[in-house]
Amino acid sequence: MKLTKNRQYTVRLMAPFNMRCKTCGEYIYKGKKFNARKEDVENEIYLNIRIYRFYIKCPRCLQEISFKTDTKNTDYEIEAGATRNLKALKLAEEQARREEEEAREEETNNPMKLLENRTQQSKNEIELLESLEELRDLNRRQEIVDYDLMLKQYNREDEMKRILEMQQKEDEETIKSMRLKHKRLQKGDTKIREETIETMEAPAKIKKPNTTKMEVSTSQSARNRTKKNILSNIIKRKLPDENVSKPDMEGALDVYQNHIKFRSDILYQEAIFRATS
Repeated sequence: MKLTKNRQYTVRLMAPFNMRCKTCGEYIYKGKKFNARKEDVENEIYLNIRIYRFYIKCPRCLQEISFKTDTKNTDYEIEAGATRNLKALKLAEEQARREEEEAREEETNNPMKLLENRTQQSKNEIELLESLEELRDLNRRQEIVDYDLMLKQYNREDEMKRILEMQQKEDEETIKSMRLKHKRLQKGDTKIREETIETMEAPAKIKKPNTTKMEVSTSQSARNRTKKNILSNIIKRKLPDENVSKPDMEGALDVYQNHIKFRSDILYQEAIFRATS
């Protein structure tokens, strides 16, 4: 079965643009759905792409409206039955395109016109650069400079003072800890002395038993021996603590204080050297 060459097909489509019917004046808005007839346009091809024509009917008066595809401009072109609305933007774009094409043709044909256009562009660029420089100068004049912040950023004396204060605090804390240790050692010596006194008084408080003279003499000799042993132990314990511990602690404190003073002097001299340099 052979089909006709230019056969029409019924398709469902939406209005591609806003239009107005010529007979009744009905407005047909973009996106309104229609049952349309589609056919190929004879003897019209653009880059081997077929061009199609569509037929719709006005929803009010049933007047036939036809439009076709415009593949060159990727748009639709109305043919009969209605007029296109809001066409100002499209006309403006077409006019701008024509003006650009005319200017290009004129430049290619007339080299003096090309030279004039280039000189005008260079003048415009120079004027723009001058205006930018003027705006920068105005902004610089209106800027408010905070000199205090600038001086604080580049002044290092405050930082050195803060560092010295922190070091002094650390040195004071270490001195306090050394003094506490020295006091604790002194308290330990006093406790040892009290214990020795108690041990010496303890045998004196023992009551003498009512026995014979031999027992009394033996008890006295035993007491004397215990006293001698206790005294010898006390002397052995006390001599190293009294003769060695106290002088060593006092000397260590003096040495540490001198070291701290020497260290603070060096840091202060370094801070002055950095500030001057």
